Amino acid sequence: MGKVAIAVRMDASFADLVATMRRFGVGAVTVIDADRRPVGVVSEDDMLLKEIDLGEHVFGGPRRRVEQRKAAGTNAGEIMTRPAITVTGGTPVRDAARLMHRNRVKQLPVIDAMSGRIVGTVHQGDLLRVFARPAAEIRAEIERVAGRMDLDLGDLGIAVSGGVVTIKGQVPRRSVVKPLLHAVRRVEGVVEVDADDLAFLVDDLLIAPPLL
Repeated sequence: MGKVAIAVRMDASFADLVATMRRFGVGAVTVIDADRRPVGVVSEDDMLLKEIDLGEHVFGGPRRRVEQRKAAGTNAGEIMTRPAITVTGGTPVRDAARLMHRNRVKQLPVIDAMSGRIVGTVHQGDLLRVFARPAAEIRAEIERVAGRMDLDLGDLGIAVSGGVVTIKGQVPRRSVVKPLLHAVRRVEGVVEVDADDLAFLVDDLLIAPPLL
């Protein structure tokens, strides 16, 4: 992680937010309370809502109301997205990368596990240095994992892009799916696994109802 904690107080003005982002060359900053605990994040997208005419739609739904609140805000506490997504110094790199991928963010505040106070910031670039393993190597190791589980590689389609593994095809039994995905996620360089199109031939986990 970076040793610099890129953060602002809840009362930081719009101008303060812009200045902080420019100073550190980031697209988002963490918002902290009086005890230096992260409570939210302000991103460039949040700030750009001021330039969009959102209108006064009473029946616009929760998302529209949140956007209107942000657009009308004048300080970090009013503009921020909450809650803040955080990690600790002991969070595995793979888990931090997955949080970024799932939440579509490029940085995460790092907090002290005991106090909850911000101690640094980890950026996507910091993690990508760890996940720089070539896709071909990752795919080859996943194939070896599948082979050790006696799975037919001819029934599987495995693709790797940016550390995200996509597995398609079918396995013989449903009970194989979870162990396979668990093993693949442990392969070095894997950020996330997409197995939405992975099927099974036999549902051996289905419990048949008792005979009457």
